[in-house]
Amino acid sequence: MSSIARYIYETMPSYAMAGYVLFLTIFLLSVLVYKLGFAKKLRVGQNLVIYIFLLLGCLMLTFLAFFLPVVEALLVAALILIIYKIRLRIEKRNSSTTS
Repeated sequence: MSSIARYIYETMPSYAMAGYVLFLTIFLLSVLVYKLGFAKKLRVGQNLVIYIFLLLGCLMLTFLAFFLPVVEALLVAALILIIYKIRLRIEKRNSSTTS
């Protein structure tokens, strides 16, 4: 079991609660990575379909999180995308002030 999944299972009062917390953690990190890296302006219905499939995919990722470092990988992906967005914003601001 990966370190974050093990920590969740050791600190939660029951295994059922730990499973839900692990699923929620994976889902929220997946939404963050999707928003930072791949999201476009879509209609509400299209966003709803995307989030439903993201929810189903996160269910499978939760089962994989017992054996693979899924949460850690999502954290690294989110950090890389956050750094990218910050650098992009700084570059855009610098290019607009020098023009």
